[in-house]
Amino acid sequence: YKEKNIMKNLLLTGSNGFIGTYLKTIYQNKYNINTFSFLNDNFEDLDLPNISTVIHLSALVHQKMTWAKEHKYKKVNVIQTFNLAKKAKENGVKHFIFMSTVAVYGIETGVINKNSKCSPITDYGKSKLEAEQKLLELGGDDFKISIVRPPIVNGYNAPGNMKSLVKLVSKVSVLPFGGIENKRSVVYIGNLCHLIDEIIVQEKPGIFLASDDEPLNTTKLIELIADALDKKIYLIKIPFFSALLKFLKPNIYKKLYESLEVDIKDTKEVLKFENIYSVEDGIKFMIHGENI
Repeated sequence: YKEKNIMKNLLLTGSNGFIGTYLKTIYQNKYNINTFSFLNDNFEDLDLPNISTVIHLSALVHQKMTWAKEHKYKKVNVIQTFNLAKKAKENGVKHFIFMSTVAVYGIETGVINKNSKCSPITDYGKSKLEAEQKLLELGGDDFKISIVRPPIVNGYNAPGNMKSLVKLVSKVSVLPFGGIENKRSVVYIGNLCHLIDEIIVQEKPGIFLASDDEPLNTTKLIELIADALDKKIYLIKIPFFSALLKFLKPNIYKKLYESLEVDIKDTKEVLKFENIYSVEDGIKFMIHGENI
């Protein structure tokens, strides 16, 4: 008679978001996943009996509107996070996993690694760093804090810039993005959730960077998207185009022409961890989805 492995009870916030939906689908047979929504559920009624791990994904992400500035970020990303963690600790939860972001570094070009200094420049990045600091103050041997800092997360139905790029490649056959030699790290949602799973299993506290194994340059990224769409495209170099873009749309210029790499050597060593999807897989699944 062999005792069956007892499934861990998790509490997941942000379960209807992009990452939460994937995590729930992939790991529903491995864990008992309970969900809580700050928008739809009453925090006073939140019960945490027998929950071993909280995964806190719920957050206010980049808001275009000025009304959602500092105080809104603070309320959602800092105060709600702290209140949830405090309640979890008081209820005997042993492990709290917080989804942060590489925006806490404030680095827009270059390489991010475990020794990079945090100096966020956006309200979003500042709120995430403040939440991290409050969590670490609560942490201890009986309440482990794990913080995950990913760059752009890509995957099927990913929000944001990737979606716009896919739309552009699907509609336009000649694009002025030939010969761009930058290096930008992204993380495929399957690799990010695999990392979270490893942190749950190993119950490891600490700060973990997430990224696919290789950064991509913009030219290669567009080629991979075109391949996945089975579309013939022509990438050309136009003199002065990048200079013009830098002048007119500095933010878009940064993302297309400048480098931002995330070095996950330390994460891999600490967790004895390997990504399970290649960069190419990630782009393919971003277009067509996985069979899950």
